[in-house]
Amino acid sequence: MGIWDFLSGQFIDVIEWTDDTRDTLVSRFEREGHEIKYGAKLTVREGQAAVFIHEGQLADVFTPGLYMLETNNMPIMTSLQHWDHGFNSPFKSEIYFVNTNRFTNNKWGTKNPIMLRDAEFGPTRIRAFGTYTIKVADPARFLTEIVGTDGEFTTDEISFQIRNIIVQEFSRAIAASGIPVLDMAANTGEVGALIAKAIDPTIAQYGLSLPELYIENISLPPAVEKALDARTSRGIAGNLDDHMKWKAAEAMGKGGAMDQSMGMGMGAGMGMNMAQQMMPQGPWGAAPQAAPAAPPPPPVEHVWHIAENGATTGPFSKARLGRMATDGQLTRETLVWTAGQDGWKPAGQVQELAQLFTILPPPPPPPPAG
Repeated sequence: MGIWDFLSGQFIDVIEWTDDTRDTLVSRFEREGHEIKYGAKLTVREGQAAVFIHEGQLADVFTPGLYMLETNNMPIMTSLQHWDHGFNSPFKSEIYFVNTNRFTNNKWGTKNPIMLRDAEFGPTRIRAFGTYTIKVADPARFLTEIVGTDGEFTTDEISFQIRNIIVQEFSRAIAASGIPVLDMAANTGEVGALIAKAIDPTIAQYGLSLPELYIENISLPPAVEKALDARTSRGIAGNLDDHMKWKAAEAMGKGGAMDQSMGMGMGAGMGMNMAQQMMPQGPWGAAPQAAPAAPPPPPVEHVWHIAENGATTGPFSKARLGRMATDGQLTRETLVWTAGQDGWKPAGQVQELAQLFTILPPPPPPPPAG
């Protein structure tokens, strides 16, 4: 075996890259002295691209496939090296493998609140965060603009810059969209598409593309969220008031919750009034005089509900509450509510019920007999 055959065997014949890190964008093929044998096989797998750098100049970009490193496969290198006669000696070049797959689940978020003008709340601030996907669209541009001579380039080295671009374009897109703050949650897909479209021209200068951008949450300052909660509570209270009025009217119509004695008393009173109107008036059975004007109807008595241990009971009449106060079932601290009252209140603070808790002095001793 000649000396040249021995030296030729020292150079690698197959050039390839397998990656299992899931975050490496670029990896340089390492060979001592960067000596590559003329005619070596270059394997570029799907989701990869191979970039040749020769004497500091970008020579060629190889897409997925199997290549023999000869002059007919490297026209650019041929013009650089003047390989017009063809020879088998090794040449010194650098080969960078670029991962062209999508890199998903990259995080972004607004470090500081974004100020915008909302039609309903006026000037307000919002925060947002989400995820995005990046992909190397132009391996040659990405290598020359970002990577340089870095032998292993990961997503962490470019994610900070991309996050800054996303936040900048998010601020512009959200301000120009005119979407109300309360409707942003329903339009995150539209806003995300606007931001991705606005970012593409900027990151295209780096040889990258942004296939996907997702907005997971848009939040308001605590003060605005508190005001929204208060407004929602007021709306619920109004609906609850209407509901309780309807329930009270339904209970009164059925008569199930009203005291039976109270209903009998009202019926007896109405019967007596009707009898007095039917009896003849005047002495000796004379013709009845004109009936006096009917008195105004008695005021509608309030019915009350009681809240205890997270449950409500009632409605109860005032007379029933009086008996409950006597039996100790109703105290000054018991929470009560009636139609038209602003929320639940302790019974002792309700003027109409406070008298139920008044303790009358005992009667004096009886007089002596005889």
